[in-house]
Amino acid sequence: MAPFSKAPPPPPSVPPKPVWDPRPAPRPAPWLRPTIRIRLTLLYGGMFLMAGVVLLTIIYILAAKALQSGSQLPLRVTGSNLTVTSDTCPGLADIQNSGQLTHAIADCLNRQRALALNTLLNRSLVALVGLTVVAFAFGYAMAGRVLSPLGRITRTAQRVAGSDLHRRIELGGPDDELKELADTFDEMLDRLDRAFDAQQRFVANASHELRTPLAINRTLLEVQLADPAAPPEVMQLGRTLLSTNERSEQLVEGLLLLARSENKITDKKPVDLAEVAGQAVDQVRAEADERGVELRGVRRQAFVQGSGVLLERIALNLVQNAVRYNVAEDGWVEVSTEPRQGYTVLTVSNTGPVVPAYEVENLFEPFRRLRTERTGSDKGVGLGLSIVRSVVRAHDGTIVASPREGGGLEMRVTIPV
Repeated sequence: MAPFSKAPPPPPSVPPKPVWDPRPAPRPAPWLRPTIRIRLTLLYGGMFLMAGVVLLTIIYILAAKALQSGSQLPLRVTGSNLTVTSDTCPGLADIQNSGQLTHAIADCLNRQRALALNTLLNRSLVALVGLTVVAFAFGYAMAGRVLSPLGRITRTAQRVAGSDLHRRIELGGPDDELKELADTFDEMLDRLDRAFDAQQRFVANASHELRTPLAINRTLLEVQLADPAAPPEVMQLGRTLLSTNERSEQLVEGLLLLARSENKITDKKPVDLAEVAGQAVDQVRAEADERGVELRGVRRQAFVQGSGVLLERIALNLVQNAVRYNVAEDGWVEVSTEPRQGYTVLTVSNTGPVVPAYEVENLFEPFRRLRTERTGSDKGVGLGLSIVRSVVRAHDGTIVASPREGGGLEMRVTIPV
């Protein structure tokens, strides 16, 4: 008898891929945001309103007891042939005897007491509403005055976020918690300013110190290779060393560009992203023809604010990667630009090897390639996508990579206008 074989479980269903939307999430209107000033205003006004309600209740109870104890009829009417008239108690005019008069006067006093309490309550409510409005306005003004140093700190932090590290808060006034916070923030800015200055000096010095010996080595190797009397072994060694030197130059250039692109772009100018992408395609066309890769795509005119040199580096690195990491036959690279409302999209997609979704994020790390390959590749130094991400972030943009069905990647760069 054949052994019982259990049917394999069905493969798990793949959840639908969320639709990617590069637009930032909408922020609520300024008057709807739960700011500290609004919360303090609600706290002040709410506490005043609660205290006013409690006080009004106590006053109403005390007034009711006072009127009740003070409205007892201190007299008794006897006799007959009485004639009584009243404007507030018209029922007294129909009194026939003293007994009816006593009850009528008591009822009249009760009505007068209720009328006085209602008048007191209505006027007190009107006064409470008016004072509550004044309390909310006063609380809003006082909260704004108390929190004005925080607004100054926030504005300074926003300017610093735009790479203006020379700004300082320099908050005056009493030596309270807010001044302590401002002074601490100023000290942090001083340290950051010194650190960025040191980084810029290091990049400049490293650029000079690293480029010069590499340029000398390249010149010496090219002179040696130009010697027709050199032995074949020397020629082969020279070509190998020249290739290694060229790779070192690319690595140095990539590291320096990566260091420079970590900062925000302060000197922004209008740049046509379609023109930048077209120049990148023209620079890679010879290599694409050599590898048999078709370059295509529709590039619509789309202007952004940024650095033209760095934006061209984004397009060039993406197109070079798309050409080099492609299939052996019938490969293609599609480069397109499209203006949107408030932002511009640069899309570079290609055919190529299948990329697992969990490996996509690793591609943006320095010296990381597909399947964690770090060295031994002749396709680059492993800094292309790291530089692209840094430059995109310096332009306040985003880059998203997603695997294509059948192999290859789609790189989508979004830069605000």
